[in-house]
Order: sequence, then structure tokens, then C-alpha cells
Amino acid sequence: MTRNLLLSIVFLFVAGMQSYACTNFLVSKGASVDGSTMITYAADSHVLYGELYHWPAADWEKGSMLEVHEWDTGKYLGKIPQVEHTYSVIGNMNEFQLAIGETTYGGRSELRNSKGIMDYGSLIYITLRRAKTAREAIKTIVDLCDKHGYYSSGESFSIADPNEVWIMELIGKGPGTNGLLWVAQKVPEGYVSAHANQARITTFPLNDSDNCLYAEDIIEFAREQAWFDGKDKDFSFRDTYAPLDFGGLRYCEARVWAFYNKITKGMDQYLDYAMGKDASHAMPLFIKPDHKLSPQELMEYMGDHYEGTPMDMTTDLGAGPFQNPYRWRPLTWEANGEKYCNERAIGTQQTGFSFITQSRSWLPNPIGGIFWFGVDDAATSVYVPMYCGILDVPDSFREGNGDMLEYSATSAFWAFNRVSNMCYLRYNYMVEDVKKVQSELTGQFALNTRAIDKAAQVLFSDDPIIAREFLTQYSCQQADYTTRKWIELSNFLLVKYMDGNIKVEKDGKFQDNGTGVAVSPNQPGYSDSWKQAVSRDTGEKLKVVETKK
Repeated sequence: MTRNLLLSIVFLFVAGMQSYACTNFLVSKGASVDGSTMITYAADSHVLYGELYHWPAADWEKGSMLEVHEWDTGKYLGKIPQVEHTYSVIGNMNEFQLAIGETTYGGRSELRNSKGIMDYGSLIYITLRRAKTAREAIKTIVDLCDKHGYYSSGESFSIADPNEVWIMELIGKGPGTNGLLWVAQKVPEGYVSAHANQARITTFPLNDSDNCLYAEDIIEFAREQAWFDGKDKDFSFRDTYAPLDFGGLRYCEARVWAFYNKITKGMDQYLDYAMGKDASHAMPLFIKPDHKLSPQELMEYMGDHYEGTPMDMTTDLGAGPFQNPYRWRPLTWEANGEKYCNERAIGTQQTGFSFITQSRSWLPNPIGGIFWFGVDDAATSVYVPMYCGILDVPDSFREGNGDMLEYSATSAFWAFNRVSNMCYLRYNYMVEDVKKVQSELTGQFALNTRAIDKAAQVLFSDDPIIAREFLTQYSCQQADYTTRKWIELSNFLLVKYMDGNIKVEKDGKFQDNGTGVAVSPNQPGYSDSWKQAVSRDTGEKLKVVETKK
């Protein structure tokens, strides 16, 4: 089969991209400001409720079985043997600072195994309960799928421990066949990587097990299927199992480009690639940033909408009069016989939850790992520090505190959705008020971290359990405090922006005329560009004319 024919095949991910826009950044120790490893993840789905998962450490009787349910749907897939001991997990990070994120790319539909037991979500959370390091995690993922079969379509995983960060890409072997076709590469020291619903590993080193691991039959399998007939050194995982097309570029690689563009010069050379015009000049898998990155920078980048680039979502007519960087579905649409698309930015309205992980090798594991957790739209969320050694989760993030069909007044997810959905109505004004509170909380958490670390270390040297209880109390307090602040913020926004007006404010207080009556509100109206667009659209209909007498 020729390369051109391969590139014309329609893959499963085209259907999947209607629901998912997950984005991962991967940062090696040498690319972070403090020597921590970091990964990010946005769980983007229109039906996913934002809550913080928690599995306490546990011992299991010999012969115990674990039921596996598909993470996306809850569908029962089967049972697998339980191990004797499982580790504590908070969200997507375990007590040994191991963290895992993912994005779905789909790939060849004929490689889906509907008889498999291990879906991608179960792989993540079962692996976190069984592995201590990134390399152990890779082995666990492979072993689980070899024994029980892989159920899902193609996935990219981000896997980090306190010392290493790996990108792992995998896909099944087809109906009724257990095992995986997979490759994993370590992010080089001082470099970063990213993926966003498109396989990114192309050629890879075949004899460098320190930095690259892969399935023994990954090339042989492709030859047997007549999908590849070149030299082994020229074998490309992406081009064989998930080739690029316009969607893979514009809706997926563009988000990787947006991240790279923030942290290194020279990314303009890949703009045509990101915009789906030219696949021949591909971005590298790894880049070296111009400066070392902090968790707070990654938090900002997770809310990106291509601002300041040719794909800026705040500047065209679709943004409306108030520069709203969001577009509702469908992703593609037609007008005048032509097909068009909406951008798929990193920051998106349908995010259930997102996170940034920090794994710090110089601290005891329960203290070293911080799972920075936020719910709803990353651009208007706040990442709250959840230490990986905590023994419980806050009520505001707890599973069962509300769901997608049931509002809860104490749920962080609903508090953040209330604010973000208000912002969508008058975005360019309201988001500035949100950023003030967001910045205040984010800055305070960053300042607190050093002191909390030191206090926890003192306690840990005396009694590790007391240290973990201390971290639990701190993490839960910050989450519940943030939720209360967001509820206050939603009340503030309602009062300030009611009925399209903007109340006069000074030092956080609304102004009155001295007798308790509000000062006449500002009514800034619409931008000149919006007025011109409306005048072109309506013609003479709204024009003020001289009345005939």
C-alpha cells in the first residue's frame, strides 16, 4: 500500500474528535525551574463530571478478582486477578509520585479488539495502583494488555516519576488478539514534549533501551499487513498506525504547536503544518524551551486559545461582540458550498477536569508529589495543590458530590461552571475579574508550597502518618476555600454585569451616590468592528433615516 493511499484513509479518531480535545504537556527535570518532572492533562468531554478520584492503599486476599469497567461509559468488560497490595492514588498520581495522563488518537479502526478487557482509562488507574516508576508503569501496561487484551483505540500516554518522563503510544492488534503495538520514548533532559489526540512518535532508536522501548513485533506486524516495506530504521509508528490528515494537523498538532510557540522561538516555520496546509515539514517530538518552566506557567498555557496567532479565536466574527474564544459544536460546518471548521484550542469549555503534576525527587514521596487539580474550563479554573500522600480528598472535589445531571451547591465543578458560563456571555469584560481572583489564589498556593513542604518534612521525620494527615488537612482546606471563593465570585459577577450593564466599582466595592442608590452603571456597548459587521449584515434595516413628513 502506498504512502499516499495510507494518508487518505479515514481513521477512528475523526469520530472521536467530536467529543475529545485532551492535551498533554511533558516536562523533563532539566526543563523545569526546580528540577521536578511535570505532566499536564485535560480530560475534555461533554459528559464528564469533574471530580477527584481516590483509591486508598489496600491489601487483597490471594485469589481476589478486580472487575474492569470501561472508564468512559461504565460498561463491564471483565475481571482480572488482583495483586496482593495496591498503592494509594489521588487523581492521576500515586503515593510514589508516579503520574499518568493520556490523549486518544484512534488510529487504524481494524486494530480495535472488542473482546479485550483493558480499556485505556482502566489501564491508567490500575497501573497507578500497581507501579512505582515510569518504567514499571510501561511494563505493567504492556503486561496487562498481553494477558487480558486491549479494548480501546489508539492512545498516547504521558508517564512521569520523580526522575523520568516518557511518552508512550500504543494501539491494539485487532479482533480477538491480545497484546499491543507500542513504542515509548523518554523525554531528553532539558526538553519537553506534548501530544493532543494525534500520534506523534515517528521513527525511533532501535538499540537504545535507556531512552526507547518498544514491542518486539511492532515492525514485523506492519510488514505482515503490507503497511510497511522499507528498512527497519525508517519505520514510523505514526505514519503506519495513525497517519496525519487535515484533522490530525489543525485540530490536534495545532495545540502542540501553540504550546511550543509559547516557550521557544522559531515555531513560525511550522505554522503551515499546524494549520493543516503542509504535512511535509513536521514539528519535532521534543523541543528545548528558551527558559525553564514552572507549574504556574503550565497552568496558564492550559487555558490557551491561540491568542496572538493566526488562529486567534478572539478576533474573528465567531467571537461575537465580546471576543469569546469558544465555538459551540459541531466542529465542522458548511456555507455557500464550502466546508469550514472551528478551532480546537487547548482551553475548551467541555473540560471535566485538568491537572498539572509535579514529581520532586529530593523530597519524601508523600510530600514530593503535588497533583495540581482544577475542574471545568482550564482558562477560568484554579489549580489547587493536592499532595500525593494525602489520605482523603476534599468534599468539594469528592466523587458523588453532584453529577452532570444533579446540581450541588458544595461542588467545585458546579461553582466553576457557574462562573465560566457567565463569562461566555460577556467574555472580554468578565474574564478580567476572574483572572484577578485566579491570580490571587494561584500566587498564594505557590507561596504556601515552600512552607508546607518544610513543615511536612519535619513531621515526616518524626511520624510519616502525621505528616500525611497534615498534608490532607491543608489540601482539603485549600480546595474548599477555593470553592467558596468561586461561589462568591459568581455572586459578584451577577451583581456587576446584570442586564448588560457594568456597575461602577472601586477597590472591590460597588459605588453608590451616598444614599444607598447605585451610581448609574457603565454601558460600553459594542466594538466598532462588531457594529460594522452588523451594519453589513442588516443593510438598510437598522439605519436611522430622516422621517418623511
